[in-house]
Formats: sequence, C-alpha cells, structure tokens
Amino acid sequence: MRRQLTIYIFLFGIIFNGCKSLKVLPNKAPIKNIKTRELTKAIYLSAPKLSLLRSRLKVNYDDGKRSQPVVVNLRMKKDVAIWLSATMFIPIAKLLLTPKEASFYEKFQKTSYNGNLSFLKNYLGIDFEYKNIENLLTGRPIIDIRKGKWEQIKNPNFYIISPKFSNEKFRPIFFFDPANLMLKEQRFIFNNVRNSLIIYYNEFQKVEGEMVPSKITLNLTNNNNNIKLEIEYTRVEIPNNLTFPFSIPPGYSSIIPE
Repeated sequence: MRRQLTIYIFLFGIIFNGCKSLKVLPNKAPIKNIKTRELTKAIYLSAPKLSLLRSRLKVNYDDGKRSQPVVVNLRMKKDVAIWLSATMFIPIAKLLLTPKEASFYEKFQKTSYNGNLSFLKNYLGIDFEYKNIENLLTGRPIIDIRKGKWEQIKNPNFYIISPKFSNEKFRPIFFFDPANLMLKEQRFIFNNVRNSLIIYYNEFQKVEGEMVPSKITLNLTNNNNNIKLEIEYTRVEIPNNLTFPFSIPPGYSSIIPE
C-alpha cells in the first residue's frame, strides 16, 4: 500500500515591465552578471500559464525491485481541480485533488482516501499544497520564486537559483534553460535526513501556443529507498471546459495515512 500511495503522491505550479530588457544570447549560454531580481522576474513571465489541460500520461514506476507501467488520464483546471484516472487495460484507480481536499480510490484492494494533503507531508516531509502539485505537473517551480530573497549559482549551461536563506527543513535548487527560461530541474535536499526529491523536465512541447511538459522524471530518495517515476505527456489538449466526475464506490475501506 505504501508503494501505491507513493504513486498517487507523485501523480498528483503580476506582470513586471522591467524584465522585458532581458535577452538570451544566440549561443544559449547564461548571461553573465545579470541581476538575480531581473532574472527571477523574467523566469516567472516565461513560465507556462495553463488554465485548462487535458492529457494522456504514460507513467512508469520503478523502485529498484519492481517496474510497473500504467496509463493515466489527466484533467486539470487552474486553482480548481486535478483529476486523474489510471488504467491497466481496465480502470484501476481515480484521484481528485482540490485546493481543500484529496480523494482517491483503487479497485485492487478496494481502498479509498478522503481528507487533506497531510499524507504528502508525512511521506516527504514537505508541506505540500494543491498549488505545489499543480506547478509540478505544469513545469513551474514548486515554490513561488517571486517571494523571498534568491541567489544565483554560477553554471556554464543553466541559470541556477536557490534561496539566500535556507529553509530549516529543506533547500530547493532550480535549474533553467538559458535559451527559453523553461524549468529543467528542481531539487529539494532535506536537512538532517537522507531524503531528496529531484524532478527533471526533459522536454517541453507547444500546444495551441502554450508550453506543456513532454516528459517529467522524478527521483525520490527516502532513507535507503530509491523511487523513480517517469511521466510522458501524450494526446495533449487545451479544451474550452472540463468536468471532473468522481465518487468513491460503496464498500471501499478507508486508508489511514501513516
């Protein structure tokens, strides 16, 4: 059951006029000595801005002992809901996330969950909220880079930024492509524990003028356990409207998060 919870955890991110002066060099190398404040403003403006999204996801889960592919249908409306339906030839699970609660059920063991997002904090040690998961799935930094003070880490291939003052629980590090300022990688290194979460954005695709991830790879190290999740976006659409049908079937037992 813990492995199933991990899959669900993963499956389930102001206009500044002054930043218009930022220009990317033709050789795609980071601009030297650019001010961090100017950089973070430009990154925010360049980030994907998706209000509605529908896609089929090819997902592969690998914990080093077992590899399991699954197909997931995704529907998402910004600030409203994230809906996921997983199939393995037949429907096997559904999940619905809203800013207020999380609900899911799986058909193999007929278990379900309805409550807040506390199970994410219990597993990862991060106070994950709905907006964090939305950002993760749409290729945006999980943390709002407009808030707080940031510093640059010099690198010949990427813009890299990290908070000047480290969070007492973890330190985030973000990598951006200098050619288009799209997010390439976000890392979360946890203090005092052997945990880390690294999310790679291998590619982006343009759909109806909007940038959408093509493939995301997540690596979670939890003590001595290593989990890898690969998510490939196919059949991507930006619809005019979406519905989120969801109800837990009768007779399912409730999961109590550890």
